[in-house]
Amino acid sequence: MKILIVIGTRPNFIKVTRFKKIARSFDNLTIEIVHTGQHYDDKMANVFFEQFGLLPDHVLTLKGGTPSSQMANMIKGLSDKVTEIKPDYILVPGDVNSTLAGALVANREGIRLGHLESGLRSYDRGMPEEVNRILVDQMAHDYFVTEESGLRNLNKEGLSEKSLETTTSLVGNTMIDTLVEYDGQIRDSDILKLHRLEEKNYILMTMHRPATVDNAQGLQFLLDVLEKATTNHTVVLPMHPRTQNQIKAFGLTSKFASLKRLMILDPLGYFAFQRLVLGATAILTDSGGIQEESTFRQIPCVTLRPNTERPITCDLGTNQLVGLDQDAILSALEHPKHGQIPPLWDGKSTERVIEHLLSL
Repeated sequence: MKILIVIGTRPNFIKVTRFKKIARSFDNLTIEIVHTGQHYDDKMANVFFEQFGLLPDHVLTLKGGTPSSQMANMIKGLSDKVTEIKPDYILVPGDVNSTLAGALVANREGIRLGHLESGLRSYDRGMPEEVNRILVDQMAHDYFVTEESGLRNLNKEGLSEKSLETTTSLVGNTMIDTLVEYDGQIRDSDILKLHRLEEKNYILMTMHRPATVDNAQGLQFLLDVLEKATTNHTVVLPMHPRTQNQIKAFGLTSKFASLKRLMILDPLGYFAFQRLVLGATAILTDSGGIQEESTFRQIPCVTLRPNTERPITCDLGTNQLVGLDQDAILSALEHPKHGQIPPLWDGKSTERVIEHLLSL
């Protein structure tokens, strides 16, 4: 059985770090990874591959400036690779454009398709990721689900029983597998010492979603929140290139730089960033994956979004969903939420996925 895994962004790099390692234990299983080039620079891609020892077998050169032209080029590049590789199976993680491109190619080439993180829904069609999730699940044959809400959503949409060939499996979260696998290297990171940060004496912040950072109103709101939050706390902000570019474009660079207790860092490698997560008193974010990582680490998380596709992080975990409400944000920081680690988030989800694939 030859499986092709399609990845394109660093959140999805993190979800597949253990597949090739485990596959080596099986004589009848070959796994190859193709990187679409969606995240392509050193800080967003190469440093992750180096830390994980995860060299993609195939790397595409992504061309085109608009999302539509990038998607078209991804589909063309993946189609050519599939013709060359001739995989028996395609596995796509997550909800980014690379995920959808891989699913479309599998569908058109008649190749069985598995979706890792299947069934997650925010019910916000304004998010490109939500549209991607829905479309990929429509095409998938095998649904690998991280939490109970995914099972409910697939059942509600009639997908888990759409044909006799369809399979649905609650496997847990492969992103947590990577946290468990590399826990030693994370704890050995010297990022706190390097920036003179004290354990449990800072807030970690990440912001990158278009709805938050692609307009002057959203950036001004973040600035107002940071002015209040930095009154009593040090806030560490590893800044996504998208956010950096937008702050510069709207002429707000000097205002962010003027906040004395705001520490702006360049994008970090996996080990350094996860060490910041581990040492934080709380996390401010608009990310999806960090909601899960903070729940596993039992670090309070405050999510600046009106919805989440990962409701278990709120129902069971440490996450509070507050939207763009300054008073709610500041209150959540002062009244942190405690929680539990969800079922099957135990570091062995990759094994469960592979066992399922070998049983097909």
